Amino acid sequence: MSTVGKVIKCKAAVAYDFKKPLVIEEIEVAPPKAHEVRVKVCASGICHTDDHALVGGMASLNFPVILGHEGAGIVESVGEGVFKVQPGDHVILLCSPMCMKCKACLHEESNFCEKNDVGKNVGLMLDKTTRFSIKGKMIHNFMSTSTFTQYTVVDEFAICRIDKAAPMDQVCLIGCGFSTGFGTVLNTAKVKPGTTCVVFGLGGIGMSAVMACKIAGATRIIGVDINPTKFPKAKELGCTECVNPNDCSKPIHEVITEMTNGGADYAFECIGKVDVMVRIAL
Repeated sequence: MSTVGKVIKCKAAVAYDFKKPLVIEEIEVAPPKAHEVRVKVCASGICHTDDHALVGGMASLNFPVILGHEGAGIVESVGEGVFKVQPGDHVILLCSPMCMKCKACLHEESNFCEKNDVGKNVGLMLDKTTRFSIKGKMIHNFMSTSTFTQYTVVDEFAICRIDKAAPMDQVCLIGCGFSTGFGTVLNTAKVKPGTTCVVFGLGGIGMSAVMACKIAGATRIIGVDINPTKFPKAKELGCTECVNPNDCSKPIHEVITEMTNGGADYAFECIGKVDVMVRIAL
């Protein structure tokens, strides 16, 4: 039976307040309006930003809300005026989408669209409404996506069509974590060939940064992490060597300085800890 144009009832993990467990609820997902797309979510990553929001790191967050912003799925239906995708297409959801019309999007050194919800945390579609509800009460969305649900609705600019052969449990990370690490190296730092890079933290973002450093032609890529079980994969992806700070007799920034004869050309902090950032800057 076709669900096009109908309200879909499905399961979602709903956050009702800061520092409270997510609750699995049956919610209603309304059909997409003009320039919107309804997607069956097939895979979702769990990013530290989701936890950051839930523990109170985003004071302006509106509840109840469906978190999650690293998603991949299949287009179920589209609203009027949508030409970018069609039902059946496989897609990645974009938590920091670009309209390609505003001043920020048109600036060659910027990619932070004025229309996205990052930092604002309004939790609504571009028309200032939501497609989520539970027993008649509205539920907010998160970072233009909301992927902790079986179905979501996004504005057309927050979606990108992908090859149907792409494994969704992997490509969902392109929506945030992978692009953060990879893009920082190539687009922001613009790492040059023959240089030395240090990547602090070999999680999803760090590993993405390592791959980008290799592609950029860095000669030496040093991975730093307190979990040595990550080292084999890090070396497979591009690290030339790995260091565990817990195995060092000196502070890690001093160790790196000695290893690189004065310091690396580029350093990437992929953990999110201020004290590590400060030491990198010393």
